[in-house]
Amino acid sequence: MSYCSAVERMQPESRKELHKNYHDNHYGFPIHDDNELFGRLIMEINQAGLSWETILKKKKVSEKRMMILISKKVAAYSEEDRRKAAPVTQRIIRNKLKVNAAIENAKTIIELQKEFGSFEKWLEHHHPKTLQEWMKLFKKTFKFTGGEIVNEF
Repeated sequence: MSYCSAVERMQPESRKELHKNYHDNHYGFPIHDDNELFGRLIMEINQAGLSWETILKKKKVSEKRMMILISKKVAAYSEEDRRKAAPVTQRIIRNKLKVNAAIENAKTIIELQKEFGSFEKWLEHHHPKTLQEWMKLFKKTFKFTGGEIVNEF
């Protein structure tokens, strides 16, 4: 059975609990840790074109992988490294553009940390901005970001 089929077959109670947990414990809460901020950015990117059930079900696997994505080792992935990582990333999100965005955005976060001290401080440095200004900044700074991703992030 495909993953999407499994999500579609979830009982309404399970779907409700999945959303409830996310909204009660994660959505809208301030994040101060760079790994968690990066994880949220990648989660929003991965959600593009997919249902929230898909992303939330994969979130546990993604969280384990996100903790190492920001590392210099992953940020320095070569094309060969990316191909070797493909079987592991399929448990998360299979879209090659999204996987590559995670790697490239890890590199960007490392550079932002060098310049500003942290990803959070980079965000704070740019306050206040309108949504349009944030979208322009994110598109210039990160890969695979658009209006919905920036708005939710």
